[in-house]
Amino acid sequence: QVQLVESGGGLVQAGGSLRLSCAASGRTFSSFVMGWFRQAPGKEREFVAGISWSGSSTSYADSVRGRFTISRDNAKNTMYLQMNSLKPEDTAAYYCAATNHGGTRKAEYHIWGPGTQVTVSS
Repeated sequence: QVQLVESGGGLVQAGGSLRLSCAASGRTFSSFVMGWFRQAPGKEREFVAGISWSGSSTSYADSVRGRFTISRDNAKNTMYLQMNSLKPEDTAAYYCAATNHGGTRKAEYHIWGPGTQVTVSS
């Protein structure tokens, strides 16, 4: 079984950048489709970005397309989310997640990290 841990969150000014990492334990990381989700206070957890097991296919929520980039390094068992041009509305707890099937719905993902907080000040 894979265990996930996020890092790289923090406080940044609007227009700034952050790179989140998701480190996976276990030798089966490369077999999973991976995703990033986020949850702001009082809101539902929402899909941010997803990446295929090989990294050749990616998908993004409309709200982050063109600003965020998802990537993975299977040799390092790590996934990344490069976030540029951050906005106050990007403030949320960010979670990485794994699935055998893929998709944009949180119900499709069965392994989750504990999350890392991103706060964007105006």
